[in-house]
Amino acid sequence: MRAVILAGGKGTRLAPYTVTFPKPLVPVGDMPILEIVVRQLAAAGFDHVTLAVGHLAELIEAYFGDGRRWGLRIDYSREERPLGTVGPLALIDDLPEHFLVMNGDVLTTLSYRQLYDTHVTSGADMTIACHRLNVRIEYGLIEFDGRLRVTGYREKPAFPGDVSMGVYVLSRPALDFVPKDEYVDIPTLVDRLIAAGREVRASLSDARWLDIGIKEDYAKANEIFEELRHEFLPDPGAST
Repeated sequence: MRAVILAGGKGTRLAPYTVTFPKPLVPVGDMPILEIVVRQLAAAGFDHVTLAVGHLAELIEAYFGDGRRWGLRIDYSREERPLGTVGPLALIDDLPEHFLVMNGDVLTTLSYRQLYDTHVTSGADMTIACHRLNVRIEYGLIEFDGRLRVTGYREKPAFPGDVSMGVYVLSRPALDFVPKDEYVDIPTLVDRLIAAGREVRASLSDARWLDIGIKEDYAKANEIFEELRHEFLPDPGAST
């Protein structure tokens, strides 16, 4: 099975840590977040990982090499200018019929193998892993009727919503909507697929999930990883 990890961003939200250091190499516990992801993919049965790199690519390439120490093959696709979260896929010529795509800064216990198998069985062009999150509004929310009469006041309410986990499975037909050398993000690809009548599916998960893109979540990720390391790094023989 093949996976593409998007590891080319500058990680500006984690500055100043990422000014001279690529975000995928920022440590969580005693190893880079990207190494945790690579170990998880290897445990899940993925045998070929392509790292889509850009910012400070040479540091990532020096650390991961050809991937043999994790029991899989790692190669690289380098973008000369930013191409978004999907644009780099158009630079990779040998992608198989189905492949996993994910951000390189995601800490999760999501079963990558189950997500992949679910996508293949569904026949969809794209599957998005989703996580239920309560989003809090940091203001008092005023409720009123059509005559502007106040009917309620809710202080800092929270609303549930399903958010992207930054993990996807795509089939090759989806790449028809990603022109080469064009900046394309995930939302743009989803809109293009839907507009063309192609099937995009959501896969709901209650797995642990943290995006370490901001300092607050990064600190929390370190705490959770140290406490629950066995959940994030299963035995090599287990499918994840």
